[in-house]
Amino acid sequence: MARLTKAQREWRPGMPKKRRSIRVMFASTVLGLEAFVAFFATLVIFGLHAHDYPQPVILVAGVLLSIVLVVACAFLTKKWGPSLGWVLQLVLIATGFLEPLMFVIGVLFALAWWYALRAGSRLDRENIQRDKDQAAWDAAHPDAGLEDRGRPGETPAD
Repeated sequence: MARLTKAQREWRPGMPKKRRSIRVMFASTVLGLEAFVAFFATLVIFGLHAHDYPQPVILVAGVLLSIVLVVACAFLTKKWGPSLGWVLQLVLIATGFLEPLMFVIGVLFALAWWYALRAGSRLDRENIQRDKDQAAWDAAHPDAGLEDRGRPGETPAD
């Protein structure tokens, strides 16, 4: 049987589900898309500039960059995670020295990264405020909504 995660071991009936960070989801999406772009850029550089650079170096560096972009998604919840993302944005822009079109693509992804962090943080703040407002309303109106819940084990159609 699979091992339970910490959240699964600590779960108790009636516990509210922890809300996932929208900022982390947005940023992970950008990094995941960049991993695909880095991989395909590797193939482009390999095909167009194979005579300028050693082929194994091109392939290893490109695949390694793609892997690092995917692995960076796991660290976005850490305090230094977004900073790592910014470093990776600069690395993607720097690939423009090998293939000039990557300057444009890298800058566009850096803008997407900035927007993911900015909009995600704003939405996370709004969700926190919404949860506080809901908790305050629930505390002020303990009997509201009980008719919708019914008794345990009873479905609304009963």
